[in-house]
Amino acid sequence: MTHSRYPLSKLISPNSPIVFGCMGLGGSWDSNQISAENIKHAHQAVDAALDAGITLFDHADIYSRGKAEKVFGEVLKQRPELREQISIQSKCGIRFPNEHNPQQYDFSPEWILQSVDNSLKQLNTTQLDILLLHRPDPLMEPELVAEVFDKLQGSGKVKHFGVSNMQHHQMAFLQASLSKPLIVNQVELSLSHLAFIEEGVTTGNSGESIVNYGAGTLEYCQLNNIQLQSWGSLSQGLFSGADVSNEPVHVQQTAQLVAKLAAEYQVSKEAIVLAWLMRHPAKIQPVIGTTNPTRIKNCAQAENIQLTRSHWYELWLAARGRQLP
Repeated sequence: MTHSRYPLSKLISPNSPIVFGCMGLGGSWDSNQISAENIKHAHQAVDAALDAGITLFDHADIYSRGKAEKVFGEVLKQRPELREQISIQSKCGIRFPNEHNPQQYDFSPEWILQSVDNSLKQLNTTQLDILLLHRPDPLMEPELVAEVFDKLQGSGKVKHFGVSNMQHHQMAFLQASLSKPLIVNQVELSLSHLAFIEEGVTTGNSGESIVNYGAGTLEYCQLNNIQLQSWGSLSQGLFSGADVSNEPVHVQQTAQLVAKLAAEYQVSKEAIVLAWLMRHPAKIQPVIGTTNPTRIKNCAQAENIQLTRSHWYELWLAARGRQLP
């Protein structure tokens, strides 16, 4: 099934309105080897996602210190037929500190090429459907990035390219040197992280907080047919089952409203949280990080509902904890 209202559906197949984030696979973030239990857990998570109609799987070379890709690669090694049923994106650019180098973001051609080769090896696949640059590198040289993107695409190792955590000026700066369009921007956006939406209405209003994301990022992506993906979309369960008794009043009220709307729409609380994102005209694709099969199924219900304008604003007002300017 394709979902034509989402920009990615015209470029990659299969595609789904919700993305499965693989950061929770592979066990702990250490140098231990992946275990049989880690592999079993990955099989269960992949099956739950596919059963829910989710076919796009999101990775990064750093997740679980590389073990998320490794364990997913074991799943594909044992079930190679799955590769034709799914699309895979991964990210590169974040480097952990070691005895020779500090923590850094690295968009150098050498690091991008090395990262892609390593991801392909770990994932047991010959091609990434999408490669994202993970976090903005202040030392980025767009012309060099363009050369390495052309090399990766020409060799068949990567089909398409995107970014993560970039505002629109950074995307436009990079895009000016690229021969192919950026097709994804993955940013943190949820009922508990409203900055991208807030900036569109708080500009010039005294008394409102200013967050330096660069107003206009959502609009830039819409104008340029760039798929917006939201990481942290479930707010770590804050509004869909977590204990909020010690949270601020507005968080408690938002959780209560989510529960009320879930009953009204006859769906899960997770579905309401995600439907709030998906109601936005930018056609945001939530990236879900849960590996719990029940919660994955609950998330998929979001595809079948559309919040009313009033309900969307009620949730926004509750989550921001104050009236609009």
